[in-house]
Amino acid sequence: MVDAEKTKSFVNQFWDESIVPTITEYIRIPNKSVAFDPDWEKAGHMEDALQLALNWLEQHPIPGAQVQVGRQAGRTPLILLDCPGEREGTVLMYGHLDKQPEMTGWRADLGPWQPKLEDGKLYGRGGADDGYALFASICALSVLADQGRPRSRAVLLIEFSEESGSPDLPYWVEHFSEQIGKPDVVICLDSGAGNYEQLWSTTSLRGLVSGTIDVHVLGEGVHSGDASGIVPSSFRIARQLLSRLEDPLTGEILPESLYVEVPSERLEQAKDAAGDLGDAVWNRFPWAGDTQPLDKDPVACMLNRSWRPALSMIGVDGMPSIGDAGNVLRPNTCLKFSLRLPPTIDAITAADLVKDLFSTDIPQGADVRVSVDDAASGWHAPPMVKWLSEALDSASNRYFGKGARHLGEGGSIPFMAMLHAQFPEAQFVVTGVLGPGSNAHGPNEFLHVPYAKGLTACIVDVLDSIPSN
Repeated sequence: MVDAEKTKSFVNQFWDESIVPTITEYIRIPNKSVAFDPDWEKAGHMEDALQLALNWLEQHPIPGAQVQVGRQAGRTPLILLDCPGEREGTVLMYGHLDKQPEMTGWRADLGPWQPKLEDGKLYGRGGADDGYALFASICALSVLADQGRPRSRAVLLIEFSEESGSPDLPYWVEHFSEQIGKPDVVICLDSGAGNYEQLWSTTSLRGLVSGTIDVHVLGEGVHSGDASGIVPSSFRIARQLLSRLEDPLTGEILPESLYVEVPSERLEQAKDAAGDLGDAVWNRFPWAGDTQPLDKDPVACMLNRSWRPALSMIGVDGMPSIGDAGNVLRPNTCLKFSLRLPPTIDAITAADLVKDLFSTDIPQGADVRVSVDDAASGWHAPPMVKWLSEALDSASNRYFGKGARHLGEGGSIPFMAMLHAQFPEAQFVVTGVLGPGSNAHGPNEFLHVPYAKGLTACIVDVLDSIPSN
């Protein structure tokens, strides 16, 4: 087994001297994912992020490693780093270097492209989601080299379109299929943590159906005093249609076909995690006023965010800002919806159900246009083998002083379902630094540097524990 004290010393120094300064520069690059920056090739920010990573890899070489860059016109690039090992087996390590858009509401002294290190937290867009993954992976491999520990071959796969649903990743995985080979273990550092006190393993991810419902009642806006009472409100009709999918009083999703039975193992893991977290399950969020959670049972909360469907409205068109709002009955209301699905629900089937709910028997015969722009099924981890379960628990105890916990996450990582289907015999280690307050996708996103260091050390132990075939 690797020497824990040497590992901690190496990781701390490597992070402080080599990783934090580089992620600081990475945060400055507004490398928004393709869904949010259609002119990404012209803008050049993705190329800047790519070159930052490639230059850093040159400065921190892994003995014998070969770097390949996948490039093709119109596709986002991909970094493939093949690190030969001394033992049998292949480990695939995943991360991404594209980002979510800016979002409003950042603290006055912070900003999405303005890095700031404060109390061990590195603020800025993309540091935690998921800019650190490449650098942490290289650090873990470097620890093993420093201690002379033999390891399996490692293949690092760093993509640039994850925040857009990984549209280019299947192409690159197929393109590099011979170089990738058949992984025995997949390590993904793009997930969450229930707290910053122990290692967290993600055992499931929800699926997603997102799109728009656009209700038109007029060809142009008209005086509300003239038309109201005669012309129906596009907002009211949109509300009625949404009520077919979601109970407006409770937020419960109504179609029974969008529910599944929670596997008994996941239920027990949720209970264990809830026992550690208690009311921190909901206190982690920045509540406004006296707003209360939908449920104050920690187990119910954890299952609601991981194994049950939920609807969010994430955007709106057709409504002027309040300062520009005249007494006009608006011609249309367009709402962007995001429906999270249980991990084992087929997203295409769910998308068809949603389109049917919103497109039939329309109130007042309004012109309703429904589109689905993303339908991604979730992921449910295969049963964890004994050596991996023991390695995660041991690593968490060695570097955090507490055992590992397992939980389902509410977000989606499309890569996981795709890779699981392609390599059904592989074991999966899905973890990450997105703990309380880290706020990926939102304002004031931060990377918890001390936790990231501990997580890196845990990955060292996992790599060291992989048995030879």
